[in-house]
Amino acid sequence: MPAKKILMLVGDYAEDYETMVPFQTLLAVGHKVAAVCPDKKAGDSVRTAIHDFEGDQTYSEKRGHNFALNANFDDVKASDYDALVIPGGRAPEYLRLNDKVIALVKEFHADNKPIAAVCHGAQILAAADIIRDRKISAYPACAPEVKLAGGTYMEIDIDAAHTDGNLVTAPAWPAHPQWMAQFLKVLGTTISL
Repeated sequence: MPAKKILMLVGDYAEDYETMVPFQTLLAVGHKVAAVCPDKKAGDSVRTAIHDFEGDQTYSEKRGHNFALNANFDDVKASDYDALVIPGGRAPEYLRLNDKVIALVKEFHADNKPIAAVCHGAQILAAADIIRDRKISAYPACAPEVKLAGGTYMEIDIDAAHTDGNLVTAPAWPAHPQWMAQFLKVLGTTISL
């Protein structure tokens, strides 16, 4: 299996697990992952946030790690990559305001390249208007945005994921095993022991 070149869109206060785990998982199976953030370059870092489920009406938030970027956002062209990963957390709420971010997502989608989004990553998919008539999972608080963008919100278990064509989505980090397994399948990745 040839290694895929995967672009990961991150930003300050992206969810820690939703950034670190897919990045490391994809590298571990041999893919190349370029992690980028608007207005930042390789060697810069973003601050992550840890979201946890502790019995409150919504998730709690704590300071996470500094996640080092390994590519320059300004140099990114969708044509150079085979797939896209969008972590959740608070970053998507402001990343979706960046015209180049939206243009990149639209280009990945137009070329039918695999796109994996988790949690609040659906906010970027909705802003890019690529989920109309598609079945999408996301953090439950994003359900109204999915519906307003013309998508069908998939109300699945917090540790489940959903694939609709090139889109692989999940509600939050507890879904990583399913989310990454389904994304690897869409990528055509085979793992043998």
